[in-house]
Amino acid sequence: MLLGLSGDKVDERAKEYLMSLGLDLKVSIVNGKFSTINLSQGQRKRLALLVAYLEDRQIYLFDEWAADQDPRFKEIFYRTLLPDLKEKGKTIILVSHDDRFYDVGDRIITLDSGIVTAETRQSIGLRAVLN
Repeated sequence: MLLGLSGDKVDERAKEYLMSLGLDLKVSIVNGKFSTINLSQGQRKRLALLVAYLEDRQIYLFDEWAADQDPRFKEIFYRTLLPDLKEKGKTIILVSHDDRFYDVGDRIITLDSGIVTAETRQSIGLRAVLN
């Protein structure tokens, strides 16, 4: 039972996520537990994302989540993982200063010192992108 999670094929699904998150060469599942958490900050965030996927949450909140990711995985996060969560009907709230990926948002809310200064609605992407 991985980290207290139960259900059909949790370890098997975790192994699939390890591969898709680029962690399969560093982490394995041993007796229902991760073999290591001695990882970089970005890799630990991906491991936490794996657990959130397994918990099948309805709402995901990412606050500068991709800031610690390498450029290749940052692209995967914004262009593959987030659209996949949206496709599954998940609500995503994303805080980001990376304007290269604003196009993935359904709604962009710009804040300045905690005050909303602009709001744009788009027809594709995430539920919300906050800056």
